[in-house]
Amino acid sequence: MRVLVVEDERNLADAIVRGLRRKGMAVDVAYDGSVGHEMAFVTRYDVVVLDRDLPGVHGDQICADLVSSEALTRVLMLTASGTVADRVEGLQLGADDYLPKPFAFDELVARVQALGRRATPVTPPVLTVADLVVDPARRVATRGGAAVDLTRKEFGVLEELLKARGAVVSSEELLERVWDANTDPFTTTVRVTVMTLRKKLGDPPLIETVVGAGYRVPDPYVPGQVSA
Repeated sequence: MRVLVVEDERNLADAIVRGLRRKGMAVDVAYDGSVGHEMAFVTRYDVVVLDRDLPGVHGDQICADLVSSEALTRVLMLTASGTVADRVEGLQLGADDYLPKPFAFDELVARVQALGRRATPVTPPVLTVADLVVDPARRVATRGGAAVDLTRKEFGVLEELLKARGAVVSSEELLERVWDANTDPFTTTVRVTVMTLRKKLGDPPLIETVVGAGYRVPDPYVPGQVSA
C-alpha cells in the first residue's frame, strides 16, 4: 500500500511515517500543503493522511482537488478540532474518514488499512492462489500450511501480484506501489526482490516473468514456463 502523509507538525508526521512503515506500507511525507498537493497528483497513492490546517495549500483544498479529480485515492483527514460540526464539515468536503487529534496510533493504522482496501478494486481480505494463502491485515503468508518468512518488501510485492488477479504487473508499477519516493527508479531492487521471493515460496513456482512486461501470478494458477 502506498501512503502519503501531509502534516506540518514534523515530529507527528515523522512518527506516523515510521509507524506505518513498520506495518509494511510504502510511505512518503510532505510537511506543508504546497508540496503535499503536488505529490498527491504526481504519484497515485492509496491513502493520503491529510492534516486539515496546513500552510501553503490548505488541507480542505487538497481534499477537494483529489475528489474532483476522481482519483481512487482515499483521504483520512486529521485535525486538532474534534467537534461533531468539524467532522461533518470534513466529510462533506469529500474526506473518506476523519480522525481528531490526539489519536491512538493503532486506530490510525486500522483506518488507513480499511481505506486502502477501498482504494483499489474490491479484493478478498485473504488472498489465495493454489496452496498459497496471504493475509494482508495480519501480514502473514503460508504455503501448504507452512509459514513463509517474508521481508516487508517481499510481502508487498507478493500482495500486489495477487491483487492483480493474474494480470501482469510491471517493475515500474511494483516500484511505485511497494517502495517510497526515495528509491532510485533505475535500481534492480524489484528484480532482486522477486528472485528472493520466488526462492522463499518454493516449488512449484508461482511467479511468472513476462519478458518485456513484468511479473504475474496466474489466477487460477496454471504451471507454465517461468523465467529467472
